[in-house]
Amino acid sequence: MIRTAALSLLLLLTGCASAPGIPETRYFRLPAAAEASRLTAPVLADPIVVDTFYADGVHADQALLYSLDPEGDQLRAYHYQLWADPPTRMLQRRLIRALDAAGVAPLVVDRLPPTGRQYRLQARIEGFERLQREDGWHVRAILAIRLDHSDATRPVLLRTYRDERRVEGTSMRDSVRALGAAVDGLFAQLVQDLQTPSLAAGAR
Repeated sequence: MIRTAALSLLLLLTGCASAPGIPETRYFRLPAAAEASRLTAPVLADPIVVDTFYADGVHADQALLYSLDPEGDQLRAYHYQLWADPPTRMLQRRLIRALDAAGVAPLVVDRLPPTGRQYRLQARIEGFERLQREDGWHVRAILAIRLDHSDATRPVLLRTYRDERRVEGTSMRDSVRALGAAVDGLFAQLVQDLQTPSLAAGAR
């Protein structure tokens, strides 16, 4: 009986060892942004402080999100597909680089002393996921952006930016590249809006 029990235990351990293991966790970064054209001169006279982005619910998590319904109303999270950095920080740093590269202001940073004239930009992530449609995968990026000035009592810019595009390919890496392009598209729209003369005038 002892030999039989030992053999049974050995077979049980062998079966456990040969069972499929836990999938490897993969971490993704957005691709480098395409080089953008620089403005001939800053369109805003004062520095811009870009706060860490906000996010509610699942958009505050580090997992990549997806949806299998065409409208993208039922979001799901991948268990082993994660962003290398939280999207709230990852997109903040990407926007700082985009605004600085475009030269929209004399200084673009993540913090400044509260004294002195300055713009403060806040953004909330409302969409940042891949969607499965009949024609393949799509990605969606939605950011609600608010720009205030230290001398203004009302926001000088308040707009929700949205970019949705089809993914060229089926892999997760393809979707990550498309999300990077979608986010850069939103930032390009923001740079265009910042060139509106009324923005600088609204801070006076």
